Amino acid sequence: MGQEPAHRTRLRFAVLGPVRAWRGEQPLPPGSPQQRALLAALLLRGGSTATASELVDALWGDEPPNAALAALRTYASRLRKAFGPDADALVSESGGYAIRVEDGGLDIAMAESYAADAEKARSRGDRCRARELINDALDLWDGEPLAGLPGPYVEAQRTRLEEWRLQLIETRLDMDLEVGCHAEAVSELTALTAAHPLRERLRALLMLALYRSGRQAEALAVYADTRRLLADELGVDPCTELNDLHQGILEADSGLAAPVCEPSEQPPNLVRPAQLPATVADFTGRAAFVGELSEQLATAEGRIMAVSAVAGIGGVGKTTLAVHVAHTARDHFPDGQLYVDLQGAGARAAEPEAVLGAFLRALGTADAAIPDSVAERAALYRSTLDGRRVLVLLDNARDAAQVRPLLPGTEGCAALITSRVRMVDLAGAHLVDLDVMSPEEALQLFTRIVGEERVGSERDAALDVVAACGFLPLAIRIAASRLAARRTWTVSVLAAKLADERRRLDELQAGDLAVKATFELGYGQLEPQQARAFRLLGLADGPDISLAAAAAVLDLDPYEAEELLESLVDTSLLESAAPGRYRYHDLVRLYARACAERDEQPPAERDAAMSRLLDFYLASAARVYALERPGDRVVHHLAATENAGLVFKDRPEALDWLFAEAACLLATARQSAAAGTLRRAADLLLATQDLAESGAVSRQYEQAARAVLGAACEAGDPQAEGRARTVLAHGHSIAGRFAETDAEARAALALGRAAGDPIPCCYAPNDLGIIAIYQNRHQDAEAHLTQALNAFRADGNRPGEASALSNLSRVQLNMGRPTRAVELSEQALAIYRELGGTLRLANGLYALGLALTDLGQHDKALSRLTDALAVFQENRQRFWVGMTLYRLAATHLAARRPTQAAAHAEQALTHLRGIGGLWRRGNVLTLLGRALDSLGQSDRARACWREALGLFEEAGAAEAEDVRALLTPAAVA
Repeated sequence: MGQEPAHRTRLRFAVLGPVRAWRGEQPLPPGSPQQRALLAALLLRGGSTATASELVDALWGDEPPNAALAALRTYASRLRKAFGPDADALVSESGGYAIRVEDGGLDIAMAESYAADAEKARSRGDRCRARELINDALDLWDGEPLAGLPGPYVEAQRTRLEEWRLQLIETRLDMDLEVGCHAEAVSELTALTAAHPLRERLRALLMLALYRSGRQAEALAVYADTRRLLADELGVDPCTELNDLHQGILEADSGLAAPVCEPSEQPPNLVRPAQLPATVADFTGRAAFVGELSEQLATAEGRIMAVSAVAGIGGVGKTTLAVHVAHTARDHFPDGQLYVDLQGAGARAAEPEAVLGAFLRALGTADAAIPDSVAERAALYRSTLDGRRVLVLLDNARDAAQVRPLLPGTEGCAALITSRVRMVDLAGAHLVDLDVMSPEEALQLFTRIVGEERVGSERDAALDVVAACGFLPLAIRIAASRLAARRTWTVSVLAAKLADERRRLDELQAGDLAVKATFELGYGQLEPQQARAFRLLGLADGPDISLAAAAAVLDLDPYEAEELLESLVDTSLLESAAPGRYRYHDLVRLYARACAERDEQPPAERDAAMSRLLDFYLASAARVYALERPGDRVVHHLAATENAGLVFKDRPEALDWLFAEAACLLATARQSAAAGTLRRAADLLLATQDLAESGAVSRQYEQAARAVLGAACEAGDPQAEGRARTVLAHGHSIAGRFAETDAEARAALALGRAAGDPIPCCYAPNDLGIIAIYQNRHQDAEAHLTQALNAFRADGNRPGEASALSNLSRVQLNMGRPTRAVELSEQALAIYRELGGTLRLANGLYALGLALTDLGQHDKALSRLTDALAVFQENRQRFWVGMTLYRLAATHLAARRPTQAAAHAEQALTHLRGIGGLWRRGNVLTLLGRALDSLGQSDRARACWREALGLFEEAGAAEAEDVRALLTPAAVA
């Protein structure tokens, strides 16, 4: 019997880049350029035989060498030798050669297959899949096709493949616009039109992308640039497609709006949120309400947006009903369900701005793409939901004004709202008034929780229990849960306990007091340790609380705290928001605080609990700060804490904690300022400065700083006031409010000197110097920064010293001394590296990049700035990511690379949206205009400059005059 052939390792080839070959994962020797040209010519035949004369013509054209055929045979022989055991893949037949490649063994064949499958997917309406397949095809390109190979045949094929790649890109970008990815496409299209200025299809796509991104003036400017360029270069007018598109933009043609897509046509990374809380297994009764609301929600599919608002007193079961109905209706909303507790009954109802931000993130929108204002967020939210079928459950709303920005606004979507008030002023809403349960429903719910065996023999006592609960579902659930957890009790025992609370039973029938009476029933059943935990945890202002923070409040180890908190969850007095996180229903929180005021004696116990929470947050935040800024002396000047705080295994874990706890940290700072623990509140803000620079919670950070400042002024505490003004000054600087920065920094510096506090004495002049740099007050800047440098050195704060040196480098640049600027920035960078700096190392690289750019060392500058960008991205510093992209754009422009400059400037605009202020956005737009003007897109450049001029005028910036000069005809000429 013959021996089975051994399994061969498959040969693979690539031509969409340098011509290469592999046996499995082992690369094969490439050979001479002529040998690779032969390999390419055979591979591009797709397995067909090429005659010797055809191959000679392909390799040498009209002037082959005398020994061309011999050379051809030599090259073929070398290829076989390189193929080793797979030499028979190169066959000789009919006086020529052919290469037999297995399926999946040649990149161009794979790309052709992906493209064909993409066309099929697109023809059947699956644009999402089509985009994925085209991207798969494009990913196979690895630079210039057939790179470095000679010969007329190769040159023709290279041109063909480059054209095919551009066609694939155009097709993919066309589908990007079809599925609503217009904003993301602008940067790529800007670079492509710069690289291929005469390609009208790319110009049309850019015009449409800009128009759909709300940049109509730039879209029209692209057309003007194109018309002028075609006339100058080719002597022709724009094609019909461009003319029609231009006219449509002028007329705001509705047909140019982003199309409504079916769910299968959404972008490939479409996020389908499923945020509904779990429905209760023992949901009881409410059949009429369930039917009514379900019918309303069903009308959303294919018709209008359905809005239903359920109103009723606290504890009546609004949320339970809404969640149950939402789960029942999920099939009508295949694109997801959003949920938020609007905390309308609490002292701090959720702001629509914050809710919209959370919803947009849940729908897949990047932080950098989320605008700043409520109106802009609401518009983007509605646009994101356009074409989707999503259910939005808005729980515990305060009023119609809070709800309106959160409504989807498009057909196919629906909103289900719960509130204590009837929303008669919510236009188009279907209103439902939810009353207490009927006696039969109440008894049924009670029985399901307790068990038929225990209730059946004591039916009258059970009716007494539910009647004592006022037939309120929450009260019934709490009472029944207590009974179910105590096997030695009878129903009569529980009924007797409730009967002893006659005054409370009267209150159950008195409006909002009914909720309090219901909670009183559950609270009265708690063990002493549980009750203490219930009272003290309710004191914290944050939206929820972590297990570690709760343990600090209760002065317990985490294991004991978890046992207590989980027992409270079992009573329904506390909710498990997520693993390791807990929250109160807003009314329960109010009740818990009332209990603390009444039962937590002496009152100092309440203050001590909040002090422990502040200690925990301050100590933990200080550890994050120290990890981010090794060697920084700020942590040594913070108030001492009794709590050691959390220990983080690495920087990513520390940053995760900081950003996850942001809302709780800032709420505690505000609350602690009001309670009088001013210095630690101010220090908590100092230790969490990353939150201000990240752009994620900049506004909340500023609000907390203002609260601490107000309390410090009222209390007459100069140290707390100086530190609060220091963090406010820095926040104003990040936000581009330079006059406010100057005022706060000067006040902070005076207070710091009076109090002998090194923190304002170091950081306030540093901020004063930065503002002077921005305002071109070179002498003032040098004086302020030298003062800061001396203060940092006196304090032994090496990172601070490096920061001042970096800023002094900027001053030297502005004064025309780039060599000195490089020296200072390198000194700063050396300090950061010596300390093992992480985040602040990026600031040093940033400063050096600026200096090297001014010195004309563009490649070095780009390297430093690129390194800085990676660090800022890793540390989630959106502000600094945007500024670094802006500086990269400036360096590319200085190096006469306008295409790259425009692309980076576009990205900078995206990252600086909502942060950085008018002045910085104006600078980026000015730079983008310069890059576009260098690319011959003068009309679009002028559109950018006009927008920049408006921003500079609004900010009262001197740069307005420079931009006006750019917009004059003489400047353009």
